[in-house]
Amino acid sequence: MTDRFAERTAIARASTWLWPYCTALLVLVILSLMTGKFSIGPGTVLHVLFAKISGGSATVDPILTNVIWNVRLPRVAAGLCVGAVLAAAGATYQGLFRNPLVSPDILGVSAGASLGAVVGIFLSLPVVAIQLLGFVGGLLAVAAVYAVGSTIRNRDPVLVLVLSGVAIGALVGSGISLIKILADPYDQLPAITYWLLGSLTAVSGNDVLSVLPAFIVGLLPLILLRWRINLLTLGEEEAQSLGVDTRVLRPVLIASATLITAAAVSITGIIGWIGLVIPHIARLLVGPDFRRLLPASMILGACYLLIVDMLARTIALIEIPLGILTAAVGAPFFIWLLASGRKGWQ
Repeated sequence: MTDRFAERTAIARASTWLWPYCTALLVLVILSLMTGKFSIGPGTVLHVLFAKISGGSATVDPILTNVIWNVRLPRVAAGLCVGAVLAAAGATYQGLFRNPLVSPDILGVSAGASLGAVVGIFLSLPVVAIQLLGFVGGLLAVAAVYAVGSTIRNRDPVLVLVLSGVAIGALVGSGISLIKILADPYDQLPAITYWLLGSLTAVSGNDVLSVLPAFIVGLLPLILLRWRINLLTLGEEEAQSLGVDTRVLRPVLIASATLITAAAVSITGIIGWIGLVIPHIARLLVGPDFRRLLPASMILGACYLLIVDMLARTIALIEIPLGILTAAVGAPFFIWLLASGRKGWQ
């Protein structure tokens, strides 16, 4: 009995570091629900949410209920999910490839998803079909990278995958450019350009629910195997000597990170730099241990995207695409990272 109590106490102490991050995330959720073309007080937001959940919405202004529940809440939910999974994918890729400059774009998943969605827009397909094409395009791009990498023997497998991803990404990018030239400049081209910049504007609750299974399926292996990623950061031979079958584990983790990235890009477009910047911030706060790094990255990624989305809605008369703002923050951070080298990475 004493041992069980001590074990529970140790677990509780080990998780106390999460509370400040969860509290900050909850505060940002409330602030995001308050922010928009017209501001809503925090008391009103909480009252509307409680009334809607408890079934007492008859006492609440229906206009406020519609704005908070049907417009802002799906957007906040999308920001939470997409920010969290992109940061988780970035932390996973950086650990797998043992490179602090790696992001979810390294295997061409974002480019492949973009090509699929751009084809859907060019063919004037429904939104659901566009999202599906984006999702499938991201998975096919990574499959192509693996197919190319598997044909090259007697080379560093990590380096081969990275270089294959660069090549496939460039090839897919040329296809996107070709479609932009062929697209109708008055209708299709603006839609393609706006989608490529990334936004949460058109995301609905149904969109979030449609990709939620992919998020869960992709995140589960990362969460369950997060302690093994610590071993992968030691290198191929060291991890194998400690009993890790890297030939099986690495593809599983890459497939999981690719799945959640493709699902995120399929509903929001390309929102870059989150997978590069956020894992580094998390690493500075909680250290390189992936057991802490993964949840910290997910929470900070969600917080970061909510903050960027609030800025996108308020700093100008028109809504600014999220990709512009994340690049404005991520590019200086990337320059600093290059200047500082690998200091503090291990």
